Formats: sequence, C-alpha cells, structure tokens
Amino acid sequence: MAKVKTAYVCTDCGAESSQWQGQCQACKAWNTLKEFKVSSAKKSSAGASKGYSGETENQVKSINDVDLAEVPRIASGMSELDRVLGGGIVPGSVVLIGGDPGVGKSSILLQVMCHLSTQHKVLYVTGEESLQQVASRAKRMQLPDEHLRLFTETDVEAITLASETEHPKVMVVDSIQTMQLAEVSSAAGGVSQVRETAAYLTRYAKQNNVAIFLVGHVTKSGEVAGPRVLEHIVDTVVFLEGQSDSRFRTLRAIKNRFGAVNELGVFAMTEKGMKQIKNPSAIFLSRGEDPAPGSVVMVIWEGSRPLLVEIQALVDDSPYGAPKRVTVGLDQNRMAMLLAVMHRHGGIQASDQDVYVNVVGGVKVSETSADLAVLCSILSSMRAQPLSQELIVFGEVGLAGEIRPVPSGQERIIEASKHGFKRAIVPLGNVPKGGIPGMEIIGVKSLQQALDRL
Repeated sequence: MAKVKTAYVCTDCGAESSQWQGQCQACKAWNTLKEFKVSSAKKSSAGASKGYSGETENQVKSINDVDLAEVPRIASGMSELDRVLGGGIVPGSVVLIGGDPGVGKSSILLQVMCHLSTQHKVLYVTGEESLQQVASRAKRMQLPDEHLRLFTETDVEAITLASETEHPKVMVVDSIQTMQLAEVSSAAGGVSQVRETAAYLTRYAKQNNVAIFLVGHVTKSGEVAGPRVLEHIVDTVVFLEGQSDSRFRTLRAIKNRFGAVNELGVFAMTEKGMKQIKNPSAIFLSRGEDPAPGSVVMVIWEGSRPLLVEIQALVDDSPYGAPKRVTVGLDQNRMAMLLAVMHRHGGIQASDQDVYVNVVGGVKVSETSADLAVLCSILSSMRAQPLSQELIVFGEVGLAGEIRPVPSGQERIIEASKHGFKRAIVPLGNVPKGGIPGMEIIGVKSLQQALDRL
C-alpha cells in the first residue's frame, strides 16, 4: 500500500515545505502555506513516461539525435483561436483558459468541440453543469452536436478511465477547480487539489497524446485561482477578457510553449456564441462623424499583426489640490512620466489639471509605441482643437524628448493606409525609404518637432 505523507504548499508561489511555517521561505509571503497529503507509491518500469511517439524518452540522448519533425496541429475551426495557440491545437498539449465568470469560456470551447466532433473523436467533461444544461446550450447556439460526447464527473481518475474508453483526440475539462483526487484530503478547489489534479491530467495528456483544455476560474485580481504552479504545469495559458457592458471579447496568450505569446484574438458575443472578428481594427475605429478634441488613432502591434485603436484624452481644471491622473488600458505611471517630458521638452504644463486617458474598445496597450499618441491626444484636449480624422500617430518618447523608432513601423503605416488614413506622424527611423502611395508620412526626431507639426 502506498505511504501517505504530509506536505505544505505555498498558495502564492507553489513552493513546498515539509513542515508548516508562518512565512514562505521562497517568496516571503505570510500565512500562505496550506497542508495536503500525497501518496508516495514507487514507480515501476512499466510506468515510464511516454512522448508523442509512444516510445520511452527517459534516457540520455545527444541533441543531434532529437527528432525535430514538426508535430501536426489540429485546426480548431476558429482562425482567431488558432492564431493565439500558435497555429492550431498541438496533440498532447494542455491549455489553460481563464476569464471572469460569464465572459464566454464554456461557450467558445463548446463551439470548438462541436466543430471538431465532425472530424475527430472528442470528449467534453463538465463538473459544474449537468448534461442537459450543456446540451440545451448547444441546441440554442445551433451547433453541429450530433457526434459530441459528453461526460459529467469530478473525479479525475474516472475521467481518465472514460477517456481510455472513448479515445478522444481533444478533451475539455470544465473546470479544474471542481476536479478532485480521492487520495488528496482537501476539498475540491483547494490548493492541493488544483495542483494534483492538474498534474495528473497533464501526465495523462502527455502519455496518451490527448490535447486537453482546462477551464480555470479567476480571482478578484484577475489571476487564475489556485497555486501559481498551475500555470507552470500546463503548456499554454490564455485569458478571455471582456467588459460587462461590451459584447466584444479578446483572447490573449500569456504563455505558450508551442508559439509566440501576446497574440490577440478578437471575438463578438452573439446569441449563437462567439463570432470571430477578422478585421478588429474596423471595430475599434467606430468614431463619430464630427471630429472631437482629444481623439487620435494609433497603431499598436499585437503578436503578429498591427491593430488600429483610438485613444481619447480629457483634460480639465482640477478643483482639488492634487490633480488626478486616470488611465484605462494604459500604464498610469507611464502617463505621469510622459506629462513630465511634455512639460520639460515641450513647454506645456498640466500640473494644475486633471488628465484622463482611455483606450477605446477595452484594449490594453502595453507597448511604448503609444507614447506619442497619448501626448498628442492630451494636447488636443488642452487646446480644444480636434485633430484630423485622417491622421495616425505612433512612436516612443524618451526622457530626453527624443522620438524613438518602434518595431514593424512600415507594416503599421501600410495597415493604416488600407483603412483610409492619409497622414502619419511617426519616428524618423520608421519612415519608409520609398514612401507609401496616398500617404503623407512625417518623420520627427523630437517631441518639439511632433508638437509643431500637429
């Protein structure tokens, strides 16, 4: 019989300790160690791990002997999802998809599984809903569900037994917080249960070459509930984001062992489920007919494609001693730094005014190419002078007031030209040598030059 030992795991970093302590020695967090019990059964030679080819790989090899043949991917039926995953579903991979309640995680996975069921064997496992609820949602969304196999269970050992009978190529587990192992004493959703069940399913996926989607709940801070080690166990972590008052959803990869991170997929929530948005720039550019002060269009780079978004600024007199600095979709500290650069190198002061900056459409901008657009929109609002609706702006602003070039500058300008923009203020290093037909490109080296050309 397997021996049972007690271990203590940190809920923040996943570090393990043999005894309870008030402070985690790895991340120095207080009162984060939780107790759980694990069995220490001896591994037999028959339980050796298997790779994608089914042969044992627990031996030392030369790097030149490693097979570099690309694993064929499975098309999910959604090009936006395939883009985020790096080209499709990799057999034997484990994908963790997180998001707020009601954002559409189960809906998008149900659509994918119904599409895949017409070509492959698939299994949809639900631990939160009944079979009737899943079936009724598929009927309501008018999905091709004739070949979709459903299973309601929370015991991962029973799930793997059912999978060995069904032999699916893709399996969904909704959600990982409802799964449990009998040998772990804590309740479902606890740190130890989430960690052990995720590791159990990951081992099963690798040994049997089954692609598994795990649905994960999120905390109030927007992180996946459970130990942080959960994100290290799986191969890919994607988040489905969206505002409650908007029907648009963005799918973003923050970890991907089989492709690039920071790829962005855009969807629209409809009565028939998630609808792909092939041209997201057209949605984020739904501006009014009359130009308004404080509005400018910028071009950001998301993964492997440019994206045009509108940035809005509102500058108003501050009735209080400490003026407000509020940003939505941007880093607030970076905006404060840009205001200081504008004061020092542009001679424009906003120390006695409230400044509000918003990225339209709920897009989160993390790259520095939005610096120049932020300052242009702020200046437009301060002077109450609208900018041309045929103008696009991008560029990084340095502390010395210089305008630095950004990656893929020519591709950004070409994308703006396709959407009818006629004028661009960009870093001098991003100006194409041959120019672009129908586009007036203004290259600037300093912030003062950019403000003068406005």
